[in-house]
Amino acid sequence: MDGSGVPDAAPPAPPPPAPTSAPHFSPARLRRARWSVAVVFLVHGSVTGGFATRVPWIQDHAQLGAGQLGLALAFPAVGASLAMPLAGRISHRLGARAALRLLLALWTLSLALPALSPDLYGLCGALLVYGATAGMADVAMNALGVETEDRLGKPIMSGLHGMWSVGALLGSAAGTAAAHAAIDARLHLAVAAVVSTALGALACQGVLDLRSAAGEHPPPRFALPPKSALIIGAVGFCAVFAEGASLDWSAVYLRDVLDTDAGLAAASTTAFTCTMAAVRLVGDVVVARFGPVRTVRAGGALATAGGLLIVLARHPAMAVTGFALIGLGIAVVVPLAFAAAGRSGPAPSQAIAGVATITYTSGLIAPSAIGSIAQATSLTGSFLLVTALACGLVLGARVLRVPGRDAAAGRDAVPAGELKRS
Repeated sequence: MDGSGVPDAAPPAPPPPAPTSAPHFSPARLRRARWSVAVVFLVHGSVTGGFATRVPWIQDHAQLGAGQLGLALAFPAVGASLAMPLAGRISHRLGARAALRLLLALWTLSLALPALSPDLYGLCGALLVYGATAGMADVAMNALGVETEDRLGKPIMSGLHGMWSVGALLGSAAGTAAAHAAIDARLHLAVAAVVSTALGALACQGVLDLRSAAGEHPPPRFALPPKSALIIGAVGFCAVFAEGASLDWSAVYLRDVLDTDAGLAAASTTAFTCTMAAVRLVGDVVVARFGPVRTVRAGGALATAGGLLIVLARHPAMAVTGFALIGLGIAVVVPLAFAAAGRSGPAPSQAIAGVATITYTSGLIAPSAIGSIAQATSLTGSFLLVTALACGLVLGARVLRVPGRDAAAGRDAVPAGELKRS
């Protein structure tokens, strides 16, 4: 994929809407906005981490079998995919800050719902709401992150997603402590919901208060994402598929293919998550130095090498190293995909929602796809597909370019008209 999906022969697009109000901000105000958005990402991640640790309690409380639990856990992705397109319309009506404050609060408060569900039907409904609010808050905070990055004039999206990973680790640590102390999940998640809602509300006070220009038409409630977002989303799909496969199957791979014990098998998952979180936290420095295209190409090469190590591994150390390389290679792809979507046309929220929907879908289907391929062939064969998709990052990296910034630096330069800033 070389980025030619953005047609050069099309008639000139109408100019994007006038910039949202308050186009100029002081450096101090932008720094405050950056850290405020970072805390929002941290809060969002903490909810995910906290919920994940109490899934066993929720399963026992609702008396669900493994198949029923698997069905229920598909509903967050369904809810997110259905609701994401609404985020842009809410932001248009309320303004970016008020919309983020509302959507983040709905998401954090929804954390309490799954533990209150008495049966499968209640849990499916609770997780549908949980996923819908998660997806809308996700779109709103990424759109504001892109706006803040554009005004700062330097990459911050990788660091923001790194903060999300930190939040997930903090939430999971608190959840693990609560589970170890045998605290009822209804109490734990209710307290976590209140605390994260309060912290999120405080963080939202510092984000940029951006509003739609007077006379600007609201985005549609539901619409297909623009073609450029589909191409960008395909790159995100490759990264998230590798992420989902590695998270859910790395330990199984070491146990079943390489016959390791449970502790060593778990080390593969730890290696993957640690390298991914660490690289996201420092990824902005790398992107600023080399540009998004070179960064993603190098990352794709590392992830491809990691996949080959896993497939060819005859010793657990090779496979653990392979999973670590995959985490290293894909870490910054999704943040850069959201940033590229926000610059791809006059409707950034719609484009971001499209990319988010594609990546959510990839995360949903990856674990089951790996299992299906493993059943038909072998688990090693499944990771040949992961390796091929990692190679796709090398081929598709060009669609994540930043024309103005990269051309000025002599990196990843393309004609400035091919992509537009939001």
